[in-house]
Amino acid sequence: MAKKPDEPVRPIIVKKITVVAGGHHGGAWKVAYADFVTAMMAFFLLLWILGATTEKQRKGIADYFSPTLVKNRKSGSGSGTGLLGGTSLTAKDKLPHPGGSGNKAITVPKDASGGPKEGAKRSQRAKQQVEAKLRSTQRLRRLARQVRLVDTTEGVRIDLVDDADFSMFRMGTTVLTPEASELVDALGQALSGDGGGLTVRGHTDALPYKSGTVGNNWSLSAGRAEATRQALLRDGVGEDRFRRIEGVADKELLIPADPHDPRNRRISITVMD
Repeated sequence: MAKKPDEPVRPIIVKKITVVAGGHHGGAWKVAYADFVTAMMAFFLLLWILGATTEKQRKGIADYFSPTLVKNRKSGSGSGTGLLGGTSLTAKDKLPHPGGSGNKAITVPKDASGGPKEGAKRSQRAKQQVEAKLRSTQRLRRLARQVRLVDTTEGVRIDLVDDADFSMFRMGTTVLTPEASELVDALGQALSGDGGGLTVRGHTDALPYKSGTVGNNWSLSAGRAEATRQALLRDGVGEDRFRRIEGVADKELLIPADPHDPRNRRISITVMD
């Protein structure tokens, strides 16, 4: 259609919209930078932990964050073929022990030598002293089959375990057998030079007392722990080092599947850090 001669020309209007972000360059970079700084801090913290801890401490940290921690804590000291009857740090234990505070037994290397390492924790020095003492004679090496060393959160636990051929105490009493006295004497000599705190815990199996007999497994386990403490005192261990003497009867079985198994009868001595 033709435009009328007197019709005015319509103006063309162009509208420009400028979007201005908040701040000088916006705030998104701040979030990214904060994430980067956090990651770098975690990375340097990891490097510091790797450089400032021992292998044992790193293993403990790894176990703490392991998803199988609950399962591992239900395991007790193993029944390996090493000098002290344990397994390696990375092997699964074979004898469940729900009441224990640790879960890995230590194998003594056949060619190990030397005394406690400088700067080692008190419990680790005590462990090395015990290992060296139990290697010192052929008879003690034979008795060492009844000993298991277990790393715990408190320190090192020394388990003196009965079996079918060995008993720490005469049946139903708190009297140490001659072989057990010799073994406890050796431990006392090894531990007498260190100042670490000690706890002694007695365990029994689930065999009931005869009807009409005065006594029970609670008093028996506590009495055996006290008899062990008295033997350690005679071997030079300071009285002020003992923190707790406990008897737990048959409530922390080493072999839960067989409450009457002789290995459930044992004395546990923990050397604290």
